Amino acid sequence: MAAFLSSGIGTFAMGAMVLLNEPGLFAAPSRYAPAGGLTGRTTLATIVWPIAWGTLHHRWRSGEIAPGRVYAVTLALVALGVFATFPPVWGLR
Repeated sequence: MAAFLSSGIGTFAMGAMVLLNEPGLFAAPSRYAPAGGLTGRTTLATIVWPIAWGTLHHRWRSGEIAPGRVYAVTLALVALGVFATFPPVWGLR
């Protein structure tokens, strides 16, 4: 369950960084100059994902977690994260 939810958290983090980048509120450092800030945003989202996974695994390892609820939250986070990366969404300020 931790792996599923952490993937949703990582996807949502990527979408949030894209939305914050467009109006200039957040600028991720470029990791590879020809690709620009995209490399920084993807690197940060990739870092968020295993941190979330490890944290959730540590907290949930000894308990029963309702899979239906985790799947629903994961689906919502993935949908929001992907939705936030579409250019028409950036102009909805």
